[in-house]
Amino acid sequence: MSLGDGGTAALRALAHPVRLQIMSLLTGAAMTAAEVARELGLTHANASYHLRNLLSGGLIVVAGEEKIRGGVAKRYRYDAHSEALPGARPDEQRRAEFAALAHELIRRSSTSRFAERRSLLSDGDFWVDPEVWVRIRDRISEAVVELHEAAQPPRTPGTVRTSTTVAMFQSREEPS
Repeated sequence: MSLGDGGTAALRALAHPVRLQIMSLLTGAAMTAAEVARELGLTHANASYHLRNLLSGGLIVVAGEEKIRGGVAKRYRYDAHSEALPGARPDEQRRAEFAALAHELIRRSSTSRFAERRSLLSDGDFWVDPEVWVRIRDRISEAVVELHEAAQPPRTPGTVRTSTTVAMFQSREEPS
């Protein structure tokens, strides 16, 4: 199966774990390379490099430009529901995304506070009525949209940092 140029660029963009961190940051606010670099402890050049990869993979968008000290800085944003971002992706790209997310979950969980805070972890291989599946999937999708829309810039006073990953898909039936 060929992914085409856009799919290949998106897979390359997901090839580095820092890029998922950047995408997470850009959910709460449009940020410049300098702001991303400060938040993640990267050099400006490194942050710019990763942002260019995400942009060329179609995974983030330019959300505007501003003049800073005589130059122009682009602000980037990750919008999971943007028309500019790929929607239905090939199976190979989805599997690569799942692998990248699995590694990111391991990284995030090393700094979690499971015992101190309420958390949720659920996994299952369920057989359900198709109407139930669609209803539940749509409710969870609405909750994820709400969470994305509520996201604030990093370290906004009065906010808590959370880690949220959702993957739901209908499995193919295995031959009997």
